[in-house]
Amino acid sequence: MATSRLTAGRIREIESAKKGAQVFLWDVDAPGLGVRVTAGSKAFIFEGRLEGRRMRITIGDVRVLDIDKARSEARRLQTLIDQGIDPRDQKADQIAAVATKKAETMRQAQAEESTAIRQALLVADGWKVYIEDRRPHWGERHYRDHLNLAQPGGEPKKRGAGLSVPGPLAPLLARRFAEITPEQITAWLIAESATRSTQALLAFGLFKTFAVWCEERSEYRGMIHPDAFAGRSVRDALPSKSAKDDVLQKEQLRAWFAAVRQVGNPVISAYLQTLLLTGARRNEITTLTWANVDFQWGSLTIRDKVDGERTIPMTPYVASLLAGLPRRNEWVFSSPSAAAGHLQEPRIPHNRALATAALPPLTLHGLRRSFGTLSEWVEMPVGIVAQIQGHKPSATAEKHYRRRPLDLLRQWHTKLEGWILEQAGIYQPLEAQAGQPIRRVK
Repeated sequence: MATSRLTAGRIREIESAKKGAQVFLWDVDAPGLGVRVTAGSKAFIFEGRLEGRRMRITIGDVRVLDIDKARSEARRLQTLIDQGIDPRDQKADQIAAVATKKAETMRQAQAEESTAIRQALLVADGWKVYIEDRRPHWGERHYRDHLNLAQPGGEPKKRGAGLSVPGPLAPLLARRFAEITPEQITAWLIAESATRSTQALLAFGLFKTFAVWCEERSEYRGMIHPDAFAGRSVRDALPSKSAKDDVLQKEQLRAWFAAVRQVGNPVISAYLQTLLLTGARRNEITTLTWANVDFQWGSLTIRDKVDGERTIPMTPYVASLLAGLPRRNEWVFSSPSAAAGHLQEPRIPHNRALATAALPPLTLHGLRRSFGTLSEWVEMPVGIVAQIQGHKPSATAEKHYRRRPLDLLRQWHTKLEGWILEQAGIYQPLEAQAGQPIRRVK
């Protein structure tokens, strides 16, 4: 083993080893320090023994590390060995610590960046994702409510002059998630309730459901203040939900039918009359398909939010109304101008008809309410009314023991239709005439 006091000159003079071989020159001043020469490389190394095992550690290239620093490092490594410490383990720990610190620094930087992005994220961005995620689980009406209540406004009106008004949710969607606090919700409710309390109440419910969805998604969790909807100020600002009581009274039937039968669009006219005479929900009738209309057996099978679908009688007058409708597509109440192919918003023609007849405001759901109210005039059993209208049974006997056949429903349903038409001064077709188009009154 060649030993000498290492100098820059001696290190330069060491001949390079042949390929695959190594040459060593050990320092006499720093025990364990040496220079290892391989083909094209010279490096300071340290060699020592720990618990009887020899170890060899590379200190550094002779071109970048001077001899004095190499001796200091060799003495440090020997000191560790004297203490029973393996320098290789210490170096691995140092490398791991550096890597951990670097990873932590990167994690903090990413967290800060993520926080900054989350704090700058607009509610509208999350709302779009929410709409697309939940749309397959919603009905068409519920989906359109989300769009209408969130519309930004400022677009030319489809009917009439001027620009559309922003929906009640528009001010919230324009804000950042971090700004949705109890104070913000309270101020929003006060402002919206002053001019459109019913829409504000509906918008509040939709937005609260959206906030629940956000908490279920990791990318939005914790972004909305946890008490945004629960504070006392929010509850105080929430408009009260008053029960609707709009119904057609017996003495109003003649004027209502006269005005509705004069509606220029025969599909809308038939729709409004069918809505009253079946007591169905508005969307159950707008989405009625020809495949679910049975003229032979006099029945309608409609979508039902309680049981999925239900079959009800098709009374003689309703059958005649439907027989006169054009068959443009699969929908009974079709609309060439609607993207869905069926009626979307028949309220405006209905409101005009009410104004023509000098009748008080009446919602489309009020027609369904009118069916149940008018049924009392013919003493129709409450259970039959509920089964026709698709209400949940309210008593144990109704829930578990009574599912009346269609013919029994037809007996009472036809009786009610006849009585309503009698009050309106309209002839009810005979059963044999059912399914024949009714001549429109000019």
